[in-house]
Amino acid sequence: MHLKFVENETGDGVVCRTTLRKDFQGWQGIAHGGIALSLLDEAMAHAAGHAGHRGMTAGITARFRKPVPIDREITIRGRVGEQRRNVLFVHGQVLDGDGTVLLEGEGKFVSRGAIDAIQDRRNFVPRA
Repeated sequence: MHLKFVENETGDGVVCRTTLRKDFQGWQGIAHGGIALSLLDEAMAHAAGHAGHRGMTAGITARFRKPVPIDREITIRGRVGEQRRNVLFVHGQVLDGDGTVLLEGEGKFVSRGAIDAIQDRRNFVPRA
């Protein structure tokens, strides 16, 4: 989705601000549910990268609180909660311009090694 994540304010995860185009619309004025889940997955993947891991999605549980709007700025956040062996427990949120949570979830990502050990098409934000 060509999203640009940066380190969040507290340094423990990543954040992205974006506005979705009408191509991602489901019902009029709101993002398709699959697109909304993709935003959450991207936030979690970038959080894993920020934590130094080349993570692969093993599973995601999501809660849709409110529709994700089209043509209005949203904020996408992700962070790694904990790690057990090679499994990362990650959290993600999609918020509207007022900071209201629209979508949130948890995921399990399997670490496939260090992010800096490979050439990847993405530019993950390293820890400061």
